Amino acid sequence: MSFPCHAMSTPSLRTRLPAVGTTVFTQMSQLAAEHGAVNLGQGFPDFGCDPRLVDLVNEAMRAGHNQYPFMTGVPALRSAIAAKVEALYGRSYDAASEITVTAGATQAIMTAILCSVHPGDEVIVIEPAYDSYLPSIALAGGVAVPVSMRVGDQGYSVPWDAVAGAVTPRTRMIVVNSPHNPTGSVLRAADLDALACIVEGSDILVLSDEVYEHMVFDGQQHESVARHPVLAERAFLISSFGKTYHVTGWKVGYVAAPAALTAEFRKVHQYNVFTVNTPMQHGIAGYMADPSPYLDLPAFYQKKRDLFRAGLAGTRFELLPADGTYFQCVRYGAISDMPEAEFAKWLTAEAKVAAIPVSAFYSRPTESGIVRFCFAKKDETLKAALESLSRL
Repeated sequence: MSFPCHAMSTPSLRTRLPAVGTTVFTQMSQLAAEHGAVNLGQGFPDFGCDPRLVDLVNEAMRAGHNQYPFMTGVPALRSAIAAKVEALYGRSYDAASEITVTAGATQAIMTAILCSVHPGDEVIVIEPAYDSYLPSIALAGGVAVPVSMRVGDQGYSVPWDAVAGAVTPRTRMIVVNSPHNPTGSVLRAADLDALACIVEGSDILVLSDEVYEHMVFDGQQHESVARHPVLAERAFLISSFGKTYHVTGWKVGYVAAPAALTAEFRKVHQYNVFTVNTPMQHGIAGYMADPSPYLDLPAFYQKKRDLFRAGLAGTRFELLPADGTYFQCVRYGAISDMPEAEFAKWLTAEAKVAAIPVSAFYSRPTESGIVRFCFAKKDETLKAALESLSRL
């Protein structure tokens, strides 16, 4: 029996993410490389991690920790995470049933959304927002409901009245991020109280992205949802070792959540990634025995922030507050009236310094004349960038 032959062609595919292209971070990093620019765009360090951490990972490999670990994560690492969270925030999570190790925070975010958001459910997202939130909601069939932060001379703040006004009977989750990427703002205790007032007595979940938890400056403490009993009982708390230990390429993070939420999270996690790099988990678990690397991190990054801000003070950029993270937002109105994306490209090509337009963190076109710099760089890198920026 013979079959007719047809011209070869690739079948058409209906996209699940029609509004998504290449991320702005990739675009700006590529542009920086093309122009030989100092890359203060994408948020990663240009310096190495502690050699002791690398040694611990090597030791784990040599000890034979190279096969699948438990789906939920290496027990020693989950215990170390639980101990750290309790010591810092006073919330006791059971390492066996309430802590899950993930392939970075981005996977944790997507899995938390996929396990809890059903088609038609609404998810309130506070913008500007990290770029993985909206695609994760879309893949779950949910509906993102954006609420814009207010920005003034004192920086960015969450309008909790607007958040409360966005709640409907279909609201399933509210996503919060503190310290906040891209704005560098942080939530205070009063902010958590306001969020608790909105969700208390409802079935609304909270996804709390706290990957920059150890980068809060000027003597302030990080206000984790784990500190707040009302929020902790309904929250997926997400953090990342990549940010804390300067190893963003390792992609190891974790989720802490009440047992009932964790059980649903793990149902998706086991088919999403199943499990996470074994020797890295063992190495990080051993490294966590000494808390000083994360306890000393605020002072480490505040020194870089202060160096960068002091240099920018002599330029035509207008500094916004930077209370946390390793990001500094600036207004550039005294230099140009270009839209943010155009200005960021111009800055990379002409001043040889790459930045990220804050407009890229909104679901709809939003121009505020602000770009974001990353100061997680060697001092000489920051000084080279400042020299160029001072000439504008």
